[in-house]
Amino acid sequence: MSGVTTEKEIDLSTPPAPNMVRVTFLPEGKTVEFEFGTMPYEHHGKPMSFLDVAENFGIFLDHACGGACACTTCHVWIKDGGQGLSEADDDELDRLDMAADLQLNSRLGCQAVITKPGAYVVEIPKWNRNYVSEGKPLALAEEK
Repeated sequence: MSGVTTEKEIDLSTPPAPNMVRVTFLPEGKTVEFEFGTMPYEHHGKPMSFLDVAENFGIFLDHACGGACACTTCHVWIKDGGQGLSEADDDELDRLDMAADLQLNSRLGCQAVITKPGAYVVEIPKWNRNYVSEGKPLALAEEK
């Protein structure tokens, strides 16, 4: 993929270069960077959603429904960069009402689309009610 920067090359003390998107996934602390508009669509969630970014870079973000806005397993908290995201539509807001540990900055990773270059920080909640029931890894739930 052109325009991709690996985690070791990213200088987090400086803002991303113009036309670049930088996403940090917490609690893992994994940061990825790519040129806006160049990431291939992996067909999980909406194009340029946090789920799409996670799929492209091998970051685990559970999505039991395949990114169709039919569950809450890709629930994330937007820690930074919310102004550069699509607005939540009614389907997403209705689904979020069922999410565990709902916060004002909650979004579904499959629906929150990055709409412009910049820096974004999202936290994958430590506990997700589907991890155990669907046999998903508990690594994120047990860390920190």
